[in-house]
Amino acid sequence: MPERDPTSSDSLSAYRRKRSAHRTPEPFSGRRSESGNIYVIQKHAARRLHYDFRLELNDVLLSWAVPNGPSRNPADKQLAVHVEDHPIEYAEFEGIIPAGNYGAGAVIVWDRGRFDWLEDPVTGLEKGKLLFELRGQKLRGRWTLVKIKKAEKEWLLIKERDAFVSENGQDLPQDSVLSGLTVDELKSGHSRSREIQDALHELKATRATIRAANVEVMHAETADKPFTRAGWLFELKYDGYRLLGEKSGDHALLITRNGNDATQTFPEIARAVAALPFEHIILDGEVVVQDDDGKPNFQRLQQRGRYLREIDGRRAALEHPATFFAFDLLAVDGYDLRSLPLTERKRLLQRALPSSGLLRFTEHIETRGEDFYRAAEQLGLEGIVAKRADSKYRGIRSNDWLKLRIDKSDDFVIVGYTAPRGSRTAFGALHLAVYRDEQLTYAGSVGSGFTDKLLNTIKKQLDEHVVKKVPFAGGPPGKGHTWVEPLYVCEVRYKEWTDEPLLRHPVFLRMRDDKRPEECGGARDGGGGVGFPDAGADPDGDAGNMDADADAVTEVKGRGIKRGITKRGKPNVRSTPPPPPSPPASESPNSASVSQRSPQVTLTNVDKVFFPEHNLTKGDLVAYYRAVAPWLLPYLKERPVTLTRFPDGIHGKSFFQKDAPDWTPAWVRTELMWSEEAQREVRQFICDDEPTLVYLANSGTIPLHIASSRLGSLEKPDWCSLDLDPKDAPFERVIEVAQVTKALCDAIGLPAFVKTTGSSGLHVLIPVARLVTHEQCKQLAELLARAIVAQQPDIATIERVISKRAGRVYVDFGQNGHGKLLVSPLCVRPIPGAPVSMPIEWAEVQPGLTPTQFTIQNAIARLHERGDPLRAVLAVKPDLMAALSKLYERL
Repeated sequence: MPERDPTSSDSLSAYRRKRSAHRTPEPFSGRRSESGNIYVIQKHAARRLHYDFRLELNDVLLSWAVPNGPSRNPADKQLAVHVEDHPIEYAEFEGIIPAGNYGAGAVIVWDRGRFDWLEDPVTGLEKGKLLFELRGQKLRGRWTLVKIKKAEKEWLLIKERDAFVSENGQDLPQDSVLSGLTVDELKSGHSRSREIQDALHELKATRATIRAANVEVMHAETADKPFTRAGWLFELKYDGYRLLGEKSGDHALLITRNGNDATQTFPEIARAVAALPFEHIILDGEVVVQDDDGKPNFQRLQQRGRYLREIDGRRAALEHPATFFAFDLLAVDGYDLRSLPLTERKRLLQRALPSSGLLRFTEHIETRGEDFYRAAEQLGLEGIVAKRADSKYRGIRSNDWLKLRIDKSDDFVIVGYTAPRGSRTAFGALHLAVYRDEQLTYAGSVGSGFTDKLLNTIKKQLDEHVVKKVPFAGGPPGKGHTWVEPLYVCEVRYKEWTDEPLLRHPVFLRMRDDKRPEECGGARDGGGGVGFPDAGADPDGDAGNMDADADAVTEVKGRGIKRGITKRGKPNVRSTPPPPPSPPASESPNSASVSQRSPQVTLTNVDKVFFPEHNLTKGDLVAYYRAVAPWLLPYLKERPVTLTRFPDGIHGKSFFQKDAPDWTPAWVRTELMWSEEAQREVRQFICDDEPTLVYLANSGTIPLHIASSRLGSLEKPDWCSLDLDPKDAPFERVIEVAQVTKALCDAIGLPAFVKTTGSSGLHVLIPVARLVTHEQCKQLAELLARAIVAQQPDIATIERVISKRAGRVYVDFGQNGHGKLLVSPLCVRPIPGAPVSMPIEWAEVQPGLTPTQFTIQNAIARLHERGDPLRAVLAVKPDLMAALSKLYERL
């Protein structure tokens, strides 16, 4: 238990007893946390360098001193000495504890974030085991603290096996997530400000002190199409609010593009700006709030933007924390950088920011704008921004900066609405307008993209500003229209402008609280962008909206939807009836009965030899699938399964089966789905339980092939796969290519998992967590494959023609896409020895590994001993935007 004064009920008494409030800058108040679950690691250069690991519980920080620091390698069991509880506000402490005080030395906030208890912590403290999941800036995933028996204060800090494991357990940046300083820099008094000032002096930068409140921000023009051109930088376009962040002395100020103070709205960003080691600095960038899938979510950002009180902002920051992507540096400690070239401003910006934390440097690529745009498009991102590398920062809209959005969208002034029809509530469509030659001009109406809640919210806002006179020229005639003052702005996606000019196929995306009506210029150049599909808009529009554009309604009606079955694979909701029990069958001497709950499976011909080289029978195959069910079923659940059946063993005839026959037992789940190949509905097996798995094995099924997506989201895969296929290449080369693949994924921040194919190669699986479509997933796989081949052209290739591979490993990215199948993890392969496709750890991908060494005879024992290192591929949600940006730097 934590060190406490037994004579006091105050859990911080031991902490205060060791310190003097007048001699150390450490906090003493012990204020309560408004959120709970704060996590922090502080690197502490005391008499001995160590890391202080802290987790919030009962209004204090439970604390351990970890001499060697945390390691993401589960093999490293790091000593953690339990010390006294610390106050909650210690999570933000960074500074020098003066000599002569307890713990004298430099302290930086090495990592910080939130965490979740996975088991009851009070019971865990009593029993000596704590299990939790970290969501920090550097450390993530599941961890354990285990008390050493017979030791009073000694515990072990151990990383659990999941997607965030790393063999190089301590290869993380060593600077502070707040200031960007290392503990040595803080200890030695190193001045990041002096370093940058010296560089500015050499660049002959302007000596002047400017204020964010007086800065006119630079805006981008809209471009029609991407381009490739030397002398240009290309950045991702984020779906957020434009902010200027300023630190002056100990205070921070956040200002929106409209000049509003957002400091209390985003207090976590303000604290991060205030922690930078400069007396004065101004950053330009975009603040983003991410959703549960890691994508920028404008609705969450808008919700936060409405909080103006400090207490509301603090609470919202903990529920939906923001990130500030800084893309420009305008001022530092007496220097005005706006006249410097963009490349120099960004170089200094990167040096000024921490390597990780809430303030992020916006990465860029040079020259290759078309490739970058296509990659952003394939991954469903909003767009890109092109900037002249030598451009100065000017407070105007300039073609030195160009925004290229993936779809056409723009911001429009709301000038009225139509009456609802049918079952529609609130209103039918919004009337839109733009400013042309300083006059409002009608642009059409939008009736798609609204939720019921949004309809009512918007109408309530508009009804406070109803006017009798039409506020523009050229509007629609007739009755049924309500007009309002031109005060509100919304963003709309559309196909194009018609000759009238009116919007064609418009879809409402979001309200724009951060834009003024006079900023809506209504460009007809086809420019603009679109938010992410999850950012509040229905990508397919509202087919039931009687006020929607007629073309849009026709488009919805003509999408090939037939009896609830979409030809692209979305399942009909009809499925087989609930599973009643099967009647017991008579048994023969060569049969047995297997029962799990009520369904019963009659096993037949269990002595038939299926693998003659090792005398393994069908009974052995069925027994394996029964035993492996707890590990295998999570990969099969809710996923269409395709069978390859070998009724007479691996040397007999075999056939491929997707459509369940009529005699399939009623308790075996099937789903009616559209088959592109058959051009008809087929009834596919869904293997959700052990009886079904046993039934399939008893039918002579050896390998199980599965789709990468699940029912309910068949257009969004769970993983992206790379098949490392040796063909005529030695397997040692497969190992080399796999090691390069892992290094690449680590470098760009993509989690990656590996399994043997059970045949000849290795499969690398990268979780994409249903964040992208199948086509986007395939494009990601292709980019990764090309980057791998670029690093190892002598032993790796993407050449499909076998005769042209010249003994190189084929990095096959083509197994991604709608309808593509993968050999399931842990399934048996129909070759001598009955090998299985085994999930393995990356540490095992070394010379000596063979793809067939795991079989039905040794797999179960291995799983009991080592578990399944691949399982997290079903749950991990990577930061695809950040990974894409880093990947392009390597192409």
